[in-house]
Amino acid sequence: MSEAKGPPAKDAGSSVSGIARTLITAGKLDKATAQSVQAAAHKSGQSFIAELVASGAVSALTLAQSISSAFGAPLLDLSALRPEALPTTLLDDKICQEFQLIVLGKRNHALVIATADPSNQDAADKIKFATQRRVEWVVVEFDKLVKLLENSAPTEAGKYEAAFADSEFQDQEVLEEEDAATEIDTEVDDSPIVRFLQKMLQDAFQMGASDLHFEPYEFTYRVRFRIDGELREIASPPTLIKEKLASRIKVISRMDISEKRIPQDGRMKLKMSKDKTIDFRVSTLPTLFGEKIVIRILDPSNAKLGIDALGYEEQEKERLLRAIARPYGMILVTGPTGSGKTVSLYTCLNLLNQPGVNIATAEDPSEINMPGVNQVNVNDKAGLTFAAALKSFLRQDPDIIMVGEIRDLETADIAMKAAQTGHLVLSTLHTNDAPTTLTRLRNMGVAPFNIASSVVLITAQRLARRLCAKCKKEVELPRNTLLEAGITEDEIDGSWKPYQPVGCAACNNGYKGRVGIYQVMPITEELQRIILRDGSSMEIAAQSEREGVRSLRRAALNKFKMGLTSLEEVVAVTNE
Repeated sequence: MSEAKGPPAKDAGSSVSGIARTLITAGKLDKATAQSVQAAAHKSGQSFIAELVASGAVSALTLAQSISSAFGAPLLDLSALRPEALPTTLLDDKICQEFQLIVLGKRNHALVIATADPSNQDAADKIKFATQRRVEWVVVEFDKLVKLLENSAPTEAGKYEAAFADSEFQDQEVLEEEDAATEIDTEVDDSPIVRFLQKMLQDAFQMGASDLHFEPYEFTYRVRFRIDGELREIASPPTLIKEKLASRIKVISRMDISEKRIPQDGRMKLKMSKDKTIDFRVSTLPTLFGEKIVIRILDPSNAKLGIDALGYEEQEKERLLRAIARPYGMILVTGPTGSGKTVSLYTCLNLLNQPGVNIATAEDPSEINMPGVNQVNVNDKAGLTFAAALKSFLRQDPDIIMVGEIRDLETADIAMKAAQTGHLVLSTLHTNDAPTTLTRLRNMGVAPFNIASSVVLITAQRLARRLCAKCKKEVELPRNTLLEAGITEDEIDGSWKPYQPVGCAACNNGYKGRVGIYQVMPITEELQRIILRDGSSMEIAAQSEREGVRSLRRAALNKFKMGLTSLEEVVAVTNE
C-alpha cells in the first residue's frame, strides 16, 4: 500500500479549500454549496465532511469515492470488518476519537488507519509524534466510521478494567481481617495497584478534576472524579483491591497504614513531566466497609494564571486591585466550600509577592505551595491554632498576613487588630454573600467599631459551569422564565442570545471548565455608618446596591447574557 498522493492542484476558487476544493474539481459539488457548507461547519464547530454528509449535498459513499480517487488512497467498506478483531493498543483512543480515526493494523514502520479525511495533516503529525510511525491512510465512508467509533468507544469505567485483567484479584477469596493486615504490609507495592493509582491520578489531572473519591461498599467499590463541580463515576474496580489500594495511598502520603479506626490526613506528589509536579492532599475516613479516601488535586499553576483568568469583570477587578494595593486593612473572601476562595486568595498573594514584602500565611492545611511566602499549617492538637499562629506572625515583622479561615472570636479579634496596626490581612468566611459577612462577624462577637475600621473590601464568589464553546447552541427561552430568573424587561431586547448545553466528545454534558461569579463590595463611609449603628444585612445590601455593587444573582445573569453559562446553572449556584 503506497502512501497517499495529494489531490490535483487545480484552482477551484480561493474561498474554499481542502476537501471542498477536491469535490469541486471532481464535479461532485458546486462552489456555492461548498461555501455554504463550509460556513455552516465553521458556525457549528463540526468538520466540513460531517456538515456535508449531514446536509445531504453529497452522499457518504460518493464523498468517499471522490476522496479516494483524488488522494490515491485505497477505499474500504467498514461493514466488511469485524470490530472486535481491530487492534486497540496501537494508538491512544483519545486521538482516534478526536480525529475520528480507526486503526486497521500496522505494516513495517507504518500504521494503516481508516479515515474520511486523508487531508488532515494535524492528525498525521500527532500520530507520528505519539507512535514514531508514519501513516498510511485508507478512505472509508463517514457515516459508517462515526457509527463504528461510537460503538467502540470505551466507557469511562471500562477504561480501567485492563489494569486488573487476569490479575490475582479476579479469583481471590476475601481475606480474614487478621490475615489481610499482613498481606497488605508485604504486598503494598503490588504492581496492578501501583499502575491503577498512577493512571487514576494522571487521568484526573488531564480531565480537569478537582477531587478523586475512592469509595468502598459492601459488594462494590467505585471511583469518582469531581469535574466542573459534579461527581462522575469513573471506574468500578474489584472490591478485593480496597485494602491494598488504601495502604498504597497511605504509604506514599506518609500516613499510618496500621491505623484504620480514625480519619487521617496526608500529602503526596506526582511528577507529571520534567518540569511539572502536582501536589495532592489526601484524607481518609473509616466507613462501614472500609476506608473512603478523597484526594484533592492542588495545582499551584492555578494561582499564577492571573486575576483576569478568574473571571472578574473590569469594575470588580479594579475594586479588588485597589483594595490589595492598600498598606493595611482586611480583605475577606466568602463563599461555600469549593467556590474557589483559596485560588482567589493566592492569586492576590501572587500579585503581592515581591522581594521587599514579608508575607505569612496560616492554613489548615496549606493547599498551594508558593515560593517567597512563609506558610504555616495549623495544628490544633499541638496548640498551633489560627489565633496562636497570628500572634506569632505579629512578632515576625509581617507586611501581609493571610489566615485560611476566621472560625472564632479570638482569631477574628487578632486579625482585626493586625489590620488596624499597619498590616494587610486576607482571610475567608463561610457566608452566603458579602452583606451577610458583616453581620456574621457581629454575631461572632466582634465590636462594630473594629469591623468598620478594619474591613476594606468583601468578595463573595461562586463557581458556575462554563458552557462548552464547541457544542453550545442558542435557545429560545420563555419570557416569563427570564423574568423569574431576574432578567429585567429592558434587558429582553434581542441584543443578546441565551445558550444551552448540548454535549460533545470534548466536554462533560455540554460544560467544560468553570467561570467565577463575584460580588465585590468595598466598605464605603456610608456602609461604615450602617455598621457602626449595628444595621442589618438587608440595610447593608440595599446601600451597596445603590453604590453599584451587583448581587451574586445579577453577576451570574451577566455571565449568562455573555453566553458563558446557562440559565439552569445561574439558578443552581445563586439563590435569591
